[in-house]
Amino acid sequence: MHPRPLRTTLAVCAIALTTAGLLSACSNSSDEASPTAGPDTGSPSSSSAFPVTIEHAFGETVVPAKPTRIVVAGYTEQDTVLALGVIPVGVTEWYGEQPYATWPWAQAALGDAQPEVLSNVGDGFETEKIAALEPDLIIATNAGMTADTYDTLSDIAPTLAQSDASTAYFEPWDVQAEKIGRALGQKTEVDALIDDVNQKFADAAAAHPEFAGKNAIFLQNAFYEGKAIAYQDGLSTDFLTKLGFTIPDDLDAYVPADGSAQASIPMENLSVLNVADVLIWGTEGPSDRAQLEKEAVYNALEPVQDGNLVFTDGVTAGAIYFTSVLSLPYVIDKLTPALTEALGGTAATITS
Repeated sequence: MHPRPLRTTLAVCAIALTTAGLLSACSNSSDEASPTAGPDTGSPSSSSAFPVTIEHAFGETVVPAKPTRIVVAGYTEQDTVLALGVIPVGVTEWYGEQPYATWPWAQAALGDAQPEVLSNVGDGFETEKIAALEPDLIIATNAGMTADTYDTLSDIAPTLAQSDASTAYFEPWDVQAEKIGRALGQKTEVDALIDDVNQKFADAAAAHPEFAGKNAIFLQNAFYEGKAIAYQDGLSTDFLTKLGFTIPDDLDAYVPADGSAQASIPMENLSVLNVADVLIWGTEGPSDRAQLEKEAVYNALEPVQDGNLVFTDGVTAGAIYFTSVLSLPYVIDKLTPALTEALGGTAATITS
């Protein structure tokens, strides 16, 4: 399996994903018709919301009227669009090869729709396919866009980009959602979605006081080139801190100087993980755990010996990586009982 490319540069992301061979694009088969419109099945947007101006890393984008043909050119933004009751005409495959690049937590919102599935790997955006979909809005807040690619997409349709250079990938989920909601003329609706997710976190934290102040570390599913990949405070770890956990700053010594990527811990330094009260491994299948257990240095870790472990399944790991208004409630439901079990000294394995 490959490391998930969180907050890496576009070039590094493309190389990592291509090498892994897991992110080949899904596309509609020849006998499936591409959607001809993006129906809005949620509450109607007020025409008075438009035109709306969205500021981002490359300036600002003006959405002149309510968009009806939306292309998601980033990896995860379809979740927010679907949560707002809007069906995009195009979505982008990140990994997992889920039907129409839509994971289980979002399938109900997609329904029977069949958006075109695009790829953003190797040669970059499939601009010809995007143009052929005749979008009136392109959403690429989580796509690693450069100024050049922004200009290219903007020649096709108004395009939403990341907020700044440091968030080319995975800027905070609520920031992305708020921009998308405003672009769709649904600010009130998206604010309510964000509030609902935050309330669900608050309720889970209140129901599990045993989480408060405990050290938790989330790691990817395997060792890569003799290193463990862990997520430092602030890098896609809100799902833990909002539950009351603390991300130990001991990881910071293994983070790149610019803070743009995950902590990369050499095997000889793996004992730094002993600071954790619980380790959450983003395993995607039983073989991942089996591979970890082949390493003596892993078996020697105190949380491993004490059973303070959570192993995810592939869907739950995907929900953590997506970190969206639709995936986070799924994470809370799956993770909170497993964390309680692990803190009690029994290794927990999540299944979907």
